[in-house]
Amino acid sequence: MTNNKLQRRELLLGAAALAAGTIASQWQTKTAIAKPKFSQYPFKLGVASGDPLPESVVIWTRLAPDPLEGGGMPAESVVVQWQVATDENMRQILQQGEAIATPEFAHAVHIEVEGLQPGRWYWYRFQAGDAESPIGRTRTTAALNEALGQLTFAFASCQDWQNGYYTAHQNLAKEDVELVVFLGDYIYDGGSRTDSVRSHRTPAAVSLADYRNRYALYKTDPNLQAAHAAFPWIVTWDDHEVQNNYAGDRSSFGDSPSAFGRRRAAAYQAYYEHMPLRRDRAPQGSRLQLYRRFTFGDLAQFNILDTRQYRTQQPCGGGFKSRCQEAFAANATMMGHQQEQWLFRGLTRSAARWNILAQQTVLAQFDVDPRSRSELFNLDQWDGYVEARQRLLKFLAQRQPANPIVITGDVHSSWVHDLKLDFKNPNSPTVGTEFVGTSISSNFPKQFIPTATIAMSRNPHTKFFNGTYRGYVRCHLTRDRLVTNYRIVSTIRQPEASVRTLASFVVENGKLGVRS
Repeated sequence: MTNNKLQRRELLLGAAALAAGTIASQWQTKTAIAKPKFSQYPFKLGVASGDPLPESVVIWTRLAPDPLEGGGMPAESVVVQWQVATDENMRQILQQGEAIATPEFAHAVHIEVEGLQPGRWYWYRFQAGDAESPIGRTRTTAALNEALGQLTFAFASCQDWQNGYYTAHQNLAKEDVELVVFLGDYIYDGGSRTDSVRSHRTPAAVSLADYRNRYALYKTDPNLQAAHAAFPWIVTWDDHEVQNNYAGDRSSFGDSPSAFGRRRAAAYQAYYEHMPLRRDRAPQGSRLQLYRRFTFGDLAQFNILDTRQYRTQQPCGGGFKSRCQEAFAANATMMGHQQEQWLFRGLTRSAARWNILAQQTVLAQFDVDPRSRSELFNLDQWDGYVEARQRLLKFLAQRQPANPIVITGDVHSSWVHDLKLDFKNPNSPTVGTEFVGTSISSNFPKQFIPTATIAMSRNPHTKFFNGTYRGYVRCHLTRDRLVTNYRIVSTIRQPEASVRTLASFVVENGKLGVRS
């Protein structure tokens, strides 16, 4: 096998073999309505693209003339045309074709456009009947062995619809970046709140219909649609795509295993239906293998992780508390054995200048309690999985993949940590740096801000914290350095907002640790 083929195989490694019936139900040529008539405009959820490779990218849309009532489509398959062009006005059509939107997958389509050129922009659109979608823009990655000089990307997470407007997406859509990495909590599963800026207007999501309507609600937001249409996205999930703080196959609210299995299967299917994922990511019941790898020339390798589906249950009853012995269990895991070994193999083989781990909960240790004789940890984070974290940190220390960078979401606040082999020893070797981004709109408790600020003195590896602002993180990679800009919006309580840089940080090539 050639090196290029081996690397392409690594890019797609981890795909589960799909049941033949699942493939047939969505993608085979079958009887379908060629010229459908719609009661309303069917592209109300916009367009999106993602999972870019050097010669391929996924383009996505879903037909939903009545988005919040199951989509409003008949229980029949519909023909959808698609086009890809080399210009923003769609005059230079490069490729075009047809897809079948089926009711089994909520009339969503995932088109894997092949035969593209590496490292360039393309534009795309869809048509069904007489209706035409908005035009989206996407980009392929650089060729696998190309000596790439720079890459600009953004990462974001946690967009609670009810907590505020997506003014962060409004501004993100205007940034000069090539890629967005979304780190989880794309939707929130809970029911309506009375203290919210805007409302879910429905109970908590449990069934497939519930989750479909919840995704449809979120995707009606014009700012989210604009950010999707502007760049390719690489997505992963956290907990709220299913249920807050669930762990593996265990409900956090005491659901029976069978009931939670059905709920997780429904949530996973709806997630796939609404994300620009490749067909080999289609769910198999309550399983959807989401971890995967993307390489941008020889400059950057992104390892997209799933620390929710395979984890063992939170130790010591979870929550914020001192760690009991269970938190140090050798068999406790965040990634599961298979994913952990996949990550280690990929980092060992990587020839990239920068190795990025995109994941969900905070990796660095943080003792929340500012008192000198006690300890308090968030046990849903890696602080509850001490041995699993130590395996990863020891691997980074021993194998020394080039410039390991961790990007993280989940906690609705901004942090920067140097990753230490021993967090209790400030003189311990630094093995990487973690950048934790704030939320798009989700709330951070104001009462916790003074506590965390004071506690930084007990956590000298923590170089920055801010819990006040919402936004995203913009990153510029060159061969010499990584520059991260924490971009924050002026408000999420009004539909319009300005954006500014709160803080910037630099990691130099070959120099472990961060500087401002």
